[in-house]
Amino acid sequence: MEASKRKLWITFGIFVVVYLFAMVFPFFWIFVTSFKTSGEIFGEGAFRIIPDAPTLKNYIIVLLEKGILNAIKNSLIVASVTTVYVIIVATFTAYAISRFEFKGKNIILGLILAVSMFPQMIITGPVYNLFLDLDLLNSYAIVLPYSTITLPMAVWILVTHFNQIPLALEESARIDGATPFQTLFKIVFPLAAPGVFTTAIITFIAAWNEFLLTITLNSNQKYHTVPVGISFLRTQFEILWGEVAAATAIVTIPTLIIVLFFQKQIVSGLTSGGVKE
Repeated sequence: MEASKRKLWITFGIFVVVYLFAMVFPFFWIFVTSFKTSGEIFGEGAFRIIPDAPTLKNYIIVLLEKGILNAIKNSLIVASVTTVYVIIVATFTAYAISRFEFKGKNIILGLILAVSMFPQMIITGPVYNLFLDLDLLNSYAIVLPYSTITLPMAVWILVTHFNQIPLALEESARIDGATPFQTLFKIVFPLAAPGVFTTAIITFIAAWNEFLLTITLNSNQKYHTVPVGISFLRTQFEILWGEVAAATAIVTIPTLIIVLFFQKQIVSGLTSGGVKE
């Protein structure tokens, strides 16, 4: 029995190691490629882990010549603003759905989920026409349509967390004379903080990685975000893989820091609404 159990654990461990290697290897290889010259990327040294002649040329070009710092700035602005307003709207929406009884509640939740399942290509055309009429193209107003990809997810996550908070706490607050807003922000919101925090991080990352809306609505390079900026690292006949790898390594740092620094809060937020008490 012990032998079979040990064998099972060894098999499971090997599977986990292989899986982690498959997940981490692409990021590692991009990092390695960022230090290679174009000749080495496509030549005999293409599969070498340690480059023969490591160079920082790719990093210098994308930082000083290709405007990747401006793209990072735009992504930070767009992702931060999107996160703030989506969390505010999602908090009120999720609280109303969680606490108030009204006809069609399940239908509303279903519609919110259905909106998140729409292909972006379907909404890009109408949004472009709307922005063209309102003269909002090539601006930071891109944060407004970002809600189509972030708000439904935020509402669903927060509804789950609000459902875990006992109603007795809110009833006690009302008896003590608290207004609905005081109850929400002084009682409910602090208890749902792990879920709110996790939702904010997921929203930030989703907005940071968005590509289609930005490249459609903001054709001006001044307003390009990180994914769009990286997509333009090419010439008429080739993709500049060394510069792409260097830019990818640079722009991954902000999200990597966020995930590593707040990993405990993320795990806590994802799991706290998973068990019904």
